[in-house]
Amino acid sequence: MSNFADPANPMPAGIETVILPRSHDIGGFEVRRALPARERQMVGPFIFFDQMGPGEFLTGQGVDVRPHPHIGLSTVTYLFEGEILHRDSLGTELPIAPGDVNWMTAGQGIVHSERTAAPRRVAPHRLSGIQSWVALPKSHEETAPAFVHHGSATLPTLDAEGVKLRLVAGQGWGLASPVVTPSELFYADAVLAPGAQVPLPDQQEERGAYVFSGSVEVAGQIFTAGRMLVFRAGDRMSLRAGPEGARLLLLGGASMDGPRYLFWNFVSSSRDRIEQAKADWARDRFGMPVPGETEWIPLPERKVVRAGEGSPTS
Repeated sequence: MSNFADPANPMPAGIETVILPRSHDIGGFEVRRALPARERQMVGPFIFFDQMGPGEFLTGQGVDVRPHPHIGLSTVTYLFEGEILHRDSLGTELPIAPGDVNWMTAGQGIVHSERTAAPRRVAPHRLSGIQSWVALPKSHEETAPAFVHHGSATLPTLDAEGVKLRLVAGQGWGLASPVVTPSELFYADAVLAPGAQVPLPDQQEERGAYVFSGSVEVAGQIFTAGRMLVFRAGDRMSLRAGPEGARLLLLGGASMDGPRYLFWNFVSSSRDRIEQAKADWARDRFGMPVPGETEWIPLPERKVVRAGEGSPTS
């Protein structure tokens, strides 16, 4: 890939920045974080974007994310392989399978866990997918917590000219997802045959594409897997798959109604609200037990940052 820091290799037309995610190894299972990044904190309302895997767990092993809190955001879990059991303080207990959508709105506060269920641990198993957070507009930051699940069969799809696209949330490509969102956005999973191309919705102010596998060409430049491309507003853009095809996550929406502060799993337009959430969790004042769980993740020692000041997770 070209070195875009070199003036002799300028950014291709229409692309604002390219993000190379930071990788973390958690017991042989790789997680790559594209957002937040030093180059870019948000794409539309998307303020967090993690690729999980692909990876394989041995017999007896699995994901064990203990109960932890959120405020001011919606979490979106979307899998390509495997299964995760979701539990939350609303009393929800539901597995998510590939192609389904778990959309959990934290609002004023929610606690949840994510684990591999015991039946899945009796043999080796694979897991890969995307976890993302959508920051809530100010009018919805303190809304009541909620959880909705949409099976893969309920999500609209497009299959034409070498492109198989599933619209996870929002609107785009003449489709509308049943997933209700409080702000304008689009989020899609697109599989491209070799040489096929997919346009980006041009009505949205902020747009991005994450190359999950394969490669794509944009304005004559090749981008391989594990990169997030952020595009300039207003330009008509298409991505063409390389000779091995590609799988992309396409995302974006209207720019947020002001900056956001971030700390751990908390997002808010108010630094004071973040501090309140920190104190509530540290002093066991959240008051939101998760049925079936007896442990939790302690409050970490980090600083609150505002979007644009650098990643709070670095």
